[in-house]
Amino acid sequence: MRSDVVRLFQTLPHACGYFGERTAQNLVIDPSAPQLPQLYELAVQRGYRRAGGHVYYPHCSSCKACIACRVPVARFRPNRSQKRCLARNAGVEPHIVPAGYSEEHFALYRHYLQTRHPAGGMDDARPEDFARFLYTSWSPTRFIEFREDGRLIAVAVTDFCTDGLSAVYTYFDTTRADRALGTYAILSQIRLAQERGLDHLYLGFWIQRHPKMDYKARFRPLEVLRNGVWAELRDET
Repeated sequence: MRSDVVRLFQTLPHACGYFGERTAQNLVIDPSAPQLPQLYELAVQRGYRRAGGHVYYPHCSSCKACIACRVPVARFRPNRSQKRCLARNAGVEPHIVPAGYSEEHFALYRHYLQTRHPAGGMDDARPEDFARFLYTSWSPTRFIEFREDGRLIAVAVTDFCTDGLSAVYTYFDTTRADRALGTYAILSQIRLAQERGLDHLYLGFWIQRHPKMDYKARFRPLEVLRNGVWAELRDET
């Protein structure tokens, strides 16, 4: 096989994680391809996401609800609610650390899954699940820790690409609901991308009016990928 040929696999239909009555399928770049580390950034720019060592894109025959989205960070300005979120978390200190397992991180990760996603299939996570899902040996992944008075309260798993940051996953102390730590993590990643002169923060997939995915539309301007073209999201009915 020529070294510049990369295979795409299509998964078998499986239960959709967003709509209980639907099935889903993904296109997955061959995880054994030696070029995958080099291809990954191009794939991100084309809307693909990473879960562990798998780089995938939704490819469902009867549903197009998942739409890749990204924030053009140079034009982003926090709205009033987001400014209040930043003020509430003024004492939180972010630290960029290498991606890797620790008991402290794993304990927070398990807490998050058990309280946010009970009976969701991931709430009984083991240490090997933590590593398998969040990072891999070839990915440009860093953990952004958020600490308050030295205590770990949130972690943003972030891939540092040349044109932007890709927000892979965020987990946090769910007992601090008043702090809106998920929103704060995104705002912090936007700020970090701005400081580094990067163009975008990739937020994964937006699903219009979905209770768990529509929040991404609150970060404006937001660009969405439709028919292979990125364009700014306009209010839709």
